Amino acid sequence: MQDLQQALTGNKEDKRNEDRIRSMYNEDLKEIDVLVLAQEIIDGRRLGRADDLHFFVECDLEDLCLGADRLRDHFTGDKVDLCSIINGRSGRCPEDCKYCAQSAHHHTNCEIYDFLPEEKIMEACRLNEQEGVDRFSIVTAGKVLSGDEFEKAIHVYRRMSAECDIELCASFGFVTKEQLVRLKEAGVSSYHHNIETSRRNFPNICSTHTFDMKLQTLKMVKEAGLYACSGGIIGMGETWEDRIDMALTLAEVGVNSIPVNALMPIPGTPLEHLERITEPEIRRTIALFKYINPESDVRLAAGRALLANDGEAAFRGGASATITGNMLTTAACATIRSDRQMLQEIGRRVKEIPDTEGVSVGENSPV
Repeated sequence: MQDLQQALTGNKEDKRNEDRIRSMYNEDLKEIDVLVLAQEIIDGRRLGRADDLHFFVECDLEDLCLGADRLRDHFTGDKVDLCSIINGRSGRCPEDCKYCAQSAHHHTNCEIYDFLPEEKIMEACRLNEQEGVDRFSIVTAGKVLSGDEFEKAIHVYRRMSAECDIELCASFGFVTKEQLVRLKEAGVSSYHHNIETSRRNFPNICSTHTFDMKLQTLKMVKEAGLYACSGGIIGMGETWEDRIDMALTLAEVGVNSIPVNALMPIPGTPLEHLERITEPEIRRTIALFKYINPESDVRLAAGRALLANDGEAAFRGGASATITGNMLTTAACATIRSDRQMLQEIGRRVKEIPDTEGVSVGENSPV
């Protein structure tokens, strides 16, 4: 950001500009006031690469989270978007992503199976609908889902769209424009495709595809008129600058939802010996992502076991969505019902669900 003294020696007659600049700093004229910045973002300001964003790393965490919560309240409100996933095809992935248990390059104990039977996917979708989940996604291992397995996916999406009251998402890797159009026609409203980390750090994580391939896929997702869900994993040895850069890239793409995963090191992967990231680091990351992407949902994803009370503090510090249930490939610590209860206890709204008597259960009703 522009140096304070230089800014104040500019137009001395512009008193309003001088007051604004001074208000952005604490009394010692060294630390930016993140609460004032949050209000400026509410008023229309957006952060970008021209800004010096190093203050995110050093500012008071509680103030930062309070500002992020004000942004969440203004831009996304009290409703929390709940999504759940099913691992539709597991293992034997030809990509060499260093964090992943499903890569054929690593030696892990992950399950290996082809695309799941349709009835198993339908059963899972109905269960999530009944439990009050907003969005259900099929996620498959591999560079892309194609051929007969893609046709099976299209068929089951058509059934879910016709038979279930739930939003549908897909995560099938590097799909084509034509595949995205067909998914949308089958009832899919969102597509998930993580960029994983910053452009600088990406080659340290994966060598079998490129960062630009990720961005091109997201561009096609946006062009297809789908809700774009893309985030990444923190705790893979990246720097704070990498995390800020990842947040800026996602803002430039214009994604709608940003899953923030905390690495849970998996035995047999190249990252198995990394120390687990701390809760303060996770909370700071979520908050800065909200400052840089104020209109997007910042979504808690894998690694919630590293957070107290399944991430309650994160929901008070910028998070407005989460992956829920027990279908993640790393152990999930929260169930759908416990998530709904915790969220309602802190004043958040969740999707209403009908009880057996036909009365809606949700909002501030007990679950």
